[in-house]
Amino acid sequence: MRRRLIAGNWKMNGVRDSLTELDPIVAECETFTSEVLICPPATLLPLMANRLSGSGVMVGAQDCHPNPAGTHTGDLSAPMLADAGASHVILGHSERRTQHGETDSLVNAKASATARAGLVPIICVGETRGEREAGIALDIVAGQVRNSVPAEPDPEALIVAYEPVWAIGTGLVPSLSDIAEMHAHIRSLLRKEIGESGGHRIRILYGGSVNAGNAHEILSVANVDGGLVGGASLKARDFLPIIRQSEAG
Repeated sequence: MRRRLIAGNWKMNGVRDSLTELDPIVAECETFTSEVLICPPATLLPLMANRLSGSGVMVGAQDCHPNPAGTHTGDLSAPMLADAGASHVILGHSERRTQHGETDSLVNAKASATARAGLVPIICVGETRGEREAGIALDIVAGQVRNSVPAEPDPEALIVAYEPVWAIGTGLVPSLSDIAEMHAHIRSLLRKEIGESGGHRIRILYGGSVNAGNAHEILSVANVDGGLVGGASLKARDFLPIIRQSEAG
């Protein structure tokens, strides 16, 4: 049985005072059966890790460099992130792919580096609006999965997140049938690429304008093993109801 994961991606938001938003989540976390992860900006990573220590709520990073060390000004390696308290790393988010020109091969290298450091990569895939309207969404995502997921991964230490680019931060959400089709497609690809058992054990998250109003129905879709939440994860009053919807499912 795949355990649900509700992950919050704070993106480029949050300062030291924002950490108070964690307190209501920690107050309820002992009752959660779902895993909860929050990925703050790097400036808050060690502070958040210290604040959440022993709570059961995990802390992740939003990116890493594929090399463990070197002359890479401004970058952070996976071992550094592990040392700062991270357990997971978001990789290949559409904002990184679009704004920083990240390719599938680079995401693959970062995922391998993350795994070597003992962290769990969350590999993001998803199509643009134009690609969906052109009827090639399944092909686009298939290519991203095949080329971004490392060969012979540990299924228990790898997560894939389907985030249609056109739904991120827009309030637009695919139909439940579209989500079901894509998640089934990704599951089938993973089974073909790494084997039936391994492909079945990898968790597939949905991300893209997830909120308390739609979380329950999205999380009820087959092969949706949790959510990658953006803006709605910044405030406990918005994030906690999503976690509760996961528990209700």
